Amino acid sequence: MIRELRRIIRRRPRPAPTLAGISLEEELALIRVELMYGLRVNREAYLRRKVDERNEMATRMRARDAAGMLADLRGSLERAVRPTVVDLHSRRQAHSTQDPEPA
Repeated sequence: MIRELRRIIRRRPRPAPTLAGISLEEELALIRVELMYGLRVNREAYLRRKVDERNEMATRMRARDAAGMLADLRGSLERAVRPTVVDLHSRRQAHSTQDPEPA
C-alpha cells in the first residue's frame, strides 16, 4: 500500500489541473475507498462522470442569471443549515442571575 502511494506520488508531476484529469488528492481518495471497502474504482468511469458533472454545471451557469443562481444557493444553504433561534433577553437574565453579587 505505502509502496503504491509512493509510486503514484513520484510518477505524477504536479501540473495545473486539467478538465478531465484526476488530481493527486482525488487519486489518494480513490485508493482509500478501494482499500477501506475492498472495491475497485474504474478510473475511466470516474473521469466520465467528473466531465459530465462539470458540463452540467457549465450549462446551468450559462442558462441562469446571477439572481437566480443566488436564490438557489440561498435556498440550498437554508435547507442545509438549520437556523438556531436564540432569545437574547432570556440569556441575559439567566447570565445576570449567575453572576456573583459584589459584597
